[in-house]
Amino acid sequence: MKDSFDEPPPAPSPESATLPDGLRFAFGTLTVLPARITRWDRPAARTGMACAPLVGLVVGLLAAVPGVLLALLDGGPLLAAVVTVAVPAALTRGLHLDGLADTADGLGSAKPAEEALRVMKRSDIGPFGVVALLLVLLTQVAALADAYADSWCRGALAAVTAAVAARLAMTLASRAGVPAARPGGLGAAVAGAVPPGVAACVAALTVVLVAAAALPLGAAGAAQHAAAVLAALAAAEQLLRRCVRRFDGVTGDVFGALSEAAATAALLVLALG
Repeated sequence: MKDSFDEPPPAPSPESATLPDGLRFAFGTLTVLPARITRWDRPAARTGMACAPLVGLVVGLLAAVPGVLLALLDGGPLLAAVVTVAVPAALTRGLHLDGLADTADGLGSAKPAEEALRVMKRSDIGPFGVVALLLVLLTQVAALADAYADSWCRGALAAVTAAVAARLAMTLASRAGVPAARPGGLGAAVAGAVPPGVAACVAALTVVLVAAAALPLGAAGAAQHAAAVLAALAAAEQLLRRCVRRFDGVTGDVFGALSEAAATAALLVLALG
């Protein structure tokens, strides 16, 4: 996520933000859904990024609806999977995918941090970005197609789980101690904003709720969905550490890359079942 939020509107900065302020921040920065951002400050960022999994829940449900309809109308699992992957891309204006491509180009450039960040700011996509996009999108579609082929319920749960895990990865990446790579944009606004204890509690609660939502598939299914979220967070954490070492911090692009990496890892685990 980047350009659209490089010059945020001024806002008051009291010590805490209300839940509505945080939700507006989360939905306004992470989706194109109508949510007028009323505050752009650290307290709003703290509350907003703690609420990021709720954004994932809404995005996942909206993605699952057309996929389930196509599956029920015998549209085929592959078509259902493609549409399910397309909806989150549309709801984010493709910014998470753009962040993935830019981060891949930055990591693959083998340039010093400052020059790599300039590579990421360019409007074009390099070879590393193209390869990353193709592999991630193909993996997501293949994994979802496998889930829909089993049943529309598994396909829908996979879509929601991946979307929630993707935004939960953003919550953990916003924890205190993770620096911003540059002073502008969404990365600087949210980097280090969420207390580690809050991030850990949100992660634990999310894993439990995902497992509970998958209970209709049985105990094994619930355990698999919990494992999918944990695998997503592990993959995102490895990428986060790599980016912090490489760029000296995080950017909006890195948050987009973490989201896509987490979603892909979750879907891979669910496909293995």
